[in-house]
Amino acid sequence: MYMDLLNMKDITVHYGKEQEASVKNFNLTLQPGEIIALVGESGSGKTTILRSILGLLPGKGNVEQGDIFFQGTSLLSLDPKQWKDLRGTEISMIFQDSGAMINPIRTIGDQFVEYIRTHKKVGKKEAWKKGADMLAKMHLHDAERVMKSYPFQLSGGMRQRVGIAMAMTFQPKILLADEPTSALDVTTQAQIVRQFMEIRDLYHTAIIMVTHNIAMAAYMADQLIVMRNGRITESGKKEDVIKNPKSEYTKNLLACVPDIGGKRYV
Repeated sequence: MYMDLLNMKDITVHYGKEQEASVKNFNLTLQPGEIIALVGESGSGKTTILRSILGLLPGKGNVEQGDIFFQGTSLLSLDPKQWKDLRGTEISMIFQDSGAMINPIRTIGDQFVEYIRTHKKVGKKEAWKKGADMLAKMHLHDAERVMKSYPFQLSGGMRQRVGIAMAMTFQPKILLADEPTSALDVTTQAQIVRQFMEIRDLYHTAIIMVTHNIAMAAYMADQLIVMRNGRITESGKKEDVIKNPKSEYTKNLLACVPDIGGKRYV
């Protein structure tokens, strides 16, 4: 029987006692190997969508309406143990600055080994080798040196590759990426974008990416979802949204992409 990889149906999210919903009536359908980009200004609810998928809404955030199905199972019905088994294995997340999520006073290898052993019963030696192998696959060529390094000894791009390596260790079916390139210089951004495309092709991993950069979204994504004030203003295949935008907000976002040498890239 055919089944969507992820299906979000009419999701509404509130934080605490706020009167206005942070996200309202959000819908998304994701297939294996597909890339969906959520674009829009800050505060539009993009990150809330990612956190709701992982059951990690901060503070008093709560999905008050709708449901989220992963391979036919409601994520909202999972108990703490089921969430622990799912996070980092079936569904992983990469943050805006992976370096900020890594303990600054422990080596990369120490943290990588702990991460692997949290999800799989293996010895430290085997976990170390698996971690080093993943770093190498993410094009960190001196993997052993990186494993022995502290986060401050690595560049921003290297730390981001470490975050991607950790997230991809167990070949998740879905990778959630929250502004994964915004803290990097333009050259490194391009390298990380190519890394994501390689991950999709190599592992057939589906990706949901949050970004302000509609040009990058247009390059990477199969589908675009444009959000504003917690609502979807426009969604559809990339080509349709870019070439035939229906909402004024989408048109304005596209108009903000500069010409380079007289050529437009969206």
